[in-house]
Amino acid sequence: MKAVLSTEDKDAESLVKKARASPGLVGVDLVKEVTCRKVYRWDEGQGKEKLKVVVLDCGVKYNSLRELVKNGCEAVVVPASTGADEILAMKPDGILISNGPGDPAAVAYVIRTTAKLIGKLPIFGICLGQQILALALGGRTYKLKFGHHGGNHPVKDLKTGKVHITVQNHGFCVDIDSLNKNEIQITHVNLNDQTLEGMRHKKLPIFSVQFHPEASPGPHDAEYMFGKFVEMMRKR
Repeated sequence: MKAVLSTEDKDAESLVKKARASPGLVGVDLVKEVTCRKVYRWDEGQGKEKLKVVVLDCGVKYNSLRELVKNGCEAVVVPASTGADEILAMKPDGILISNGPGDPAAVAYVIRTTAKLIGKLPIFGICLGQQILALALGGRTYKLKFGHHGGNHPVKDLKTGKVHITVQNHGFCVDIDSLNKNEIQITHVNLNDQTLEGMRHKKLPIFSVQFHPEASPGPHDAEYMFGKFVEMMRKR
């Protein structure tokens, strides 16, 4: 439901009009509002032998960068508009497609870039990054009736049966039925509404999660995802 908060306009009729006039989230590119404006590096001076990860910044959280460093990586953060050729020219060991706000279908330029990177390097997608990966792989996304927000969402790992307590903050989701089951394996589901929470490619070094492994609700339930990404890069 749309809502409006105001400390100045106290006229109910005027506020209702403003709420109704809000464009909402569907079809709106919010990534361009939050992505970095230029390339920067995040390595915090730790370690000598590092894997280089290019982070496609759709609104990345700093803790994702800290987790990469903790796992022996150097993060090179690039604007969301950066093309595939430019990313590959940096000779990274892997790609992280970050979290971010809004409708994934509205950021067609990131979807095109991701599609060109598939099969070239290991890729890890978080939240919006999962949705973008799904779209690049031919799937669909949709707006949830009730968005997932907060630090207590139960997510089941279908391989181990373990339930993680996760942090989530998204209003859109990947349509499970739209994915090519010959290529994509569902790895995690939300126990509240059975929506998609994780997937991996059966043949290529690609995986993603809808929740935020860089957050700490468990407090460490999902940190291992970054180690999994590093292991994938080392095997390449």
